[in-house]
Amino acid sequence: MVALSTTQTLGAALRAARKRMGLTQSELALAAGVGVRFVVELEAGKPTVQLAQVLRVVEALGGSLQLTGVDHDGH
Repeated sequence: MVALSTTQTLGAALRAARKRMGLTQSELALAAGVGVRFVVELEAGKPTVQLAQVLRVVEALGGSLQLTGVDHDGH
């Protein structure tokens, strides 16, 4: 599990996962249904990426995101 505290750590973690899987940025973009530019910007830590697209990339890499310390019941 990777603790993510910045967009840069998220980008670095996703880049490392992509490389472990032997995928190019283009291949990952195709698998996730996003543009190559999006993958490049995501891996670079761009702070304004769209969460829905981030989640598609994470899913394409076989991962998931989990929040800790956040009460999901709204209490």
